[in-house]
Amino acid sequence: MNRPLSLKSVLGAVALVSLTAGPAMAHQGDYSDLADRVSPAVVNIFTTKNAPTLRDGPDEERLREFFRRFGLPGMPGGRPGRGGPAEALGSGFILDAEGYVITNNHVVEDTDRVKLRLNDDREFDAVIVGTDEKTDVALLKIESPSGLPFVNLGNSDAVRVGQEVMAVGNPFGLGGTVTTGIVSAKGRSIDGSGHVNYIQTDASINRGNSGGPLFNMSGQVIGMNTAIYSPTGGSVGLGFAVPSNIVARIVDDLKDDGRVERGWLGVRIQPVTDTIASALGLPSVNGALVSGVDASGPSAGTLEPGDVILSFDNRPVLKSRDLPRLVGLTSPSKAVPVRVLRDGVETTLTITLGTLDDGGDGRLRPSAFTPEVKTGRLGAMLDSDDQGRAVVSDLDPNGIAEKSGIRRGDVILSIDGTDVYGPSSVADLISGLSRDAVLMLVRRGEAEIYIGLDLSTS
Repeated sequence: MNRPLSLKSVLGAVALVSLTAGPAMAHQGDYSDLADRVSPAVVNIFTTKNAPTLRDGPDEERLREFFRRFGLPGMPGGRPGRGGPAEALGSGFILDAEGYVITNNHVVEDTDRVKLRLNDDREFDAVIVGTDEKTDVALLKIESPSGLPFVNLGNSDAVRVGQEVMAVGNPFGLGGTVTTGIVSAKGRSIDGSGHVNYIQTDASINRGNSGGPLFNMSGQVIGMNTAIYSPTGGSVGLGFAVPSNIVARIVDDLKDDGRVERGWLGVRIQPVTDTIASALGLPSVNGALVSGVDASGPSAGTLEPGDVILSFDNRPVLKSRDLPRLVGLTSPSKAVPVRVLRDGVETTLTITLGTLDDGGDGRLRPSAFTPEVKTGRLGAMLDSDDQGRAVVSDLDPNGIAEKSGIRRGDVILSIDGTDVYGPSSVADLISGLSRDAVLMLVRRGEAEIYIGLDLSTS
């Protein structure tokens, strides 16, 4: 069963000594030797499960729209809802001689029974060691009285766009099938979760390839095939694989106790727009802007609203969506260097991460609102609330405030780092500014967010 765009991702493994790894082969269009080497470790997965039922809520609504457009993976034209047991078909690969097997969580979730078949027709009942919904990872275990073939994981960070790859799996339940192509792109974000940056490939991937390996020409697994983008459910050359380095991190955790623990930074973040970058004196729109800090979180007293996080644990934060992935893949309790820009000066802070609680409110997450800043005149009517703070009561549809994303009901807290105490102080600050781009902090509901204002035409 292969999951189209927007599904969760994949799990992984640790790179052990492999029976199949070897030097890259000069195939000159002939992939037969490579296929012979790696195919014995690729398994077909058969499960008996209840058809999924969607509940109410924002995530379920997103899935309803997804299924409306693409159909339920593994069930041509299928839709989510109530139903009886269904036979699910997927793929996986054996990680080591102990019998650990990797596949997608969505292949085995809510199953009553999992069976694996090797290409030598041996069949095994599998035990689910653990799963991770966020990366769509599942780790299985089989027992065999005789030796098992296995493959090992390569370094997905070393993958280059344009390099050749081979996908092996069980499309449409046909059994072991080999397809080839190239790496089309790296760092794809297809589901908005921030937990996985996918490898995109044009190697043919169809329903049933889910959980199968994507090999480089040395026979190393560089990704796990997880998603396709297709209005028909068939391959159109847009397949996505979870990078092997993410797989390795998740599998390590699952082997330990069957669950994944993620680091928690305890901040709210938003993207750096062009205007925000100009207001802060940034040379580019890279980084993640801190719009709020959880008072009881690990960053309290260290990070501040208005900080721009440029790197985390010595890895660059190019886009705000990079930060949740980097934090989530870092072990709790680890002391991590975080490089930030604060008041125009770069500094490196050390933060000891907490543990992400999926049921809590203080997790690292993007701000609920990401403004699209445009030019125009300021144009805002301000009133006072019962605490004397400046509240936006009306907006000129042609003004900068409206076009920058300010909304009626927003409470203005500060402008360019100067606290605001009422409507008159807002007017005084705006009129006294000589810069074209400024940063405004507002409270919207329970969230605090930054908005960049372009005053160049005011």
